[in-house]
Amino acid sequence: MSILKSQISQQPHSLSPSSFLFFSMSSRKHSSLSPVPPESETEAETFKDKDAHVAATTSLLVLKPHFKYALYVFFFLFIWFLLLFFWFPSDRPPVSPPSILQSSNLDVQNQWEEPEEKAPVEPATKAAAEKTGGLVYVYELPAKFNVGLLKECDRLNVYTNMCPHVANGGLGQPVSGMGSTTTWFATHQFIAEMIFHARMENHPSRTRHPEKADLFYVPFYGGLHASSKFRESDLAARDALAVELAEYIRRQRWWKRNHGADHFLALGRTAWDFMRTDGGTDFGANRLLRLPPVKNMSVLTVERHPWEGSNQYGIPYPSYFHPSTSDEMLTWQNRMRLQRRLHLFSFVGAPRTGVEKAAIRDEIIHQCAESARCHLLKCGSGASQCHEPTQVLNVMTRSEFCLQAAGDSFTRRSTFDSILAGCIPVFFSPHTAYSQYSWFLPADHKTYSVFIGDENPRIEAELLKIPNDQIQKMRNIVIDLIPNLTYIHPNTSSSDFGFADAIDVALGKLTELVKSKLRRRGGGVTV
Repeated sequence: MSILKSQISQQPHSLSPSSFLFFSMSSRKHSSLSPVPPESETEAETFKDKDAHVAATTSLLVLKPHFKYALYVFFFLFIWFLLLFFWFPSDRPPVSPPSILQSSNLDVQNQWEEPEEKAPVEPATKAAAEKTGGLVYVYELPAKFNVGLLKECDRLNVYTNMCPHVANGGLGQPVSGMGSTTTWFATHQFIAEMIFHARMENHPSRTRHPEKADLFYVPFYGGLHASSKFRESDLAARDALAVELAEYIRRQRWWKRNHGADHFLALGRTAWDFMRTDGGTDFGANRLLRLPPVKNMSVLTVERHPWEGSNQYGIPYPSYFHPSTSDEMLTWQNRMRLQRRLHLFSFVGAPRTGVEKAAIRDEIIHQCAESARCHLLKCGSGASQCHEPTQVLNVMTRSEFCLQAAGDSFTRRSTFDSILAGCIPVFFSPHTAYSQYSWFLPADHKTYSVFIGDENPRIEAELLKIPNDQIQKMRNIVIDLIPNLTYIHPNTSSSDFGFADAIDVALGKLTELVKSKLRRRGGGVTV
């Protein structure tokens, strides 16, 4: 012990507080043993050896305290490793949202059974629910009702090969010469149902818990299927898939809650393509919208039936612009405000057959061709400049007014192309826009458009009557409408976008409508 004391006295600087405490306790312990005399010489030597061993051990701990700290660190890391291994196992499978490019995992033999509930992935947030008014549950249908149809994309339309158009979630092929190739696409006019589905896959208001849902979205590619059957002479075969869908949905548990009043479809073609009547003119339509279960649902379509579409609500045709950020939207809007307009008015379109449509189209084409203030982009069958986004927007962005005569039906995609271009639309029928898109357009149509209802209009003379300051105000309103009429890129989270796009607006209005409808009924479950 004297040796240990002398060593410590010679090296006081090597003692830490913890070492000194340990030494003191050891000293007191061994001093209490010293008064006990050894019983023999051998025992005395044994005690001497023990004292030397204790002294050596104490000296080791005092002189090298880092051994003790190393022991503490090793013990702590060992405990932490055990926690990581047993508390956070690495073999848990990752959960990711489904993609519309993947086939449904439902067994075709069990197609009438309710889909098995998925893992509780919940991207929906309170902010998202506030933005759209509620939460939306997306049915995972058997693949034959949506993505399975894409396997034969070359047969989805009797007039054209749809394979290039169903790419990129329905956005189509990227367009060069317009800026970013992730923003501009050659989007087909009848593809809204695919874009809607792609967007809902990752929409922040989507819920995977049906009991929490305010709306139930049925992602049926009805328009793509209908256009593939236009020439099917067997009416039962033409209607078969629509009938199967209606029966499938009717059997689902959540349908029965409100008998489908909170369910909806989104269709990329006009309502006329789904409303064939017995004994009526057969132009290739099926009977989807006349089936009783579908009549209980809400139907979003690019053109509603003006007289029989009580459960139909117009949504915009998709144009070519699908931004991913607020900056892209604001940049485009500012560009349109500063754009120099070289032409008073313009028309992009082709002649039509049929007495009424042919008459107004022929007159518009004639007057535009005769006027030095009009730019005419005349379309034809097959390959045409009218199918080139850059050509169409090149005309419209340089025009004050864009003439919007009815097409094959009352509405036309060109209306939304013109608004995207900051060009004031001129309508010749109230059913081209006013009775169609009340969720998206101002109630006072004079603030953003011109209506010419005369059978023999003098188009140039009517437009020249409008003062320049009024034209400027109208154009500003038109440009302000662009975000709400745009389908933003499906990979974009609308909670981060800063604007409500066409799908956000539709979901918000539809949620209000369904809530009001269920309150008036006073029965079922109020959403």
